[in-house]
Amino acid sequence: MTGARRGPALGVRLRGVTLDDADLLDAWNADPSASGEFNDFGGSRNPIDREALARGPLRNERNGQLIIERVADGKPIGHVGWHAVGYGPNPESSAWNVGIALLPEARGQGHGTDAQALLAAYLFENTDVNRIEAQTDVDNIAEQRSLEKAGFVREGTARGAQFRAGGYHDLVTYSILRGET
Repeated sequence: MTGARRGPALGVRLRGVTLDDADLLDAWNADPSASGEFNDFGGSRNPIDREALARGPLRNERNGQLIIERVADGKPIGHVGWHAVGYGPNPESSAWNVGIALLPEARGQGHGTDAQALLAAYLFENTDVNRIEAQTDVDNIAEQRSLEKAGFVREGTARGAQFRAGGYHDLVTYSILRGET
């Protein structure tokens, strides 16, 4: 995947999810510490659909997922994903909503910033959307900084938008537009 915000200093790359990643993704999904405190949606998560993975990459016109891999050693350290959202009935009003999950040992090193910048560049290069957005908990200061460093602009707060960890939480909305990368 191409598209760099910080040039050759990038410590991560994005790659497609393969059938060989299924057990790894299932392990990450089963481990609450791998998702972090802001991704506690309760209940058990379904295992990765191995039949879908065998048919091809986990991406289509509605959503997708990519593995974040550390360049230095090729180790998978997390994943990014996206799904379509709409702001009108016409295709030109579609946008991508993106998210990220990094393993605890990979946090705080700029990998999330790099991965989100790479994902935005990838989506702008490979789709026609004008807008890519992300939301994060109002208390997730590290992710807010990461999004801003990746070029996203803070837009506002969606009050009580997400039910997680037994209650409703406010989310801060960020976006980046085509041409701003």
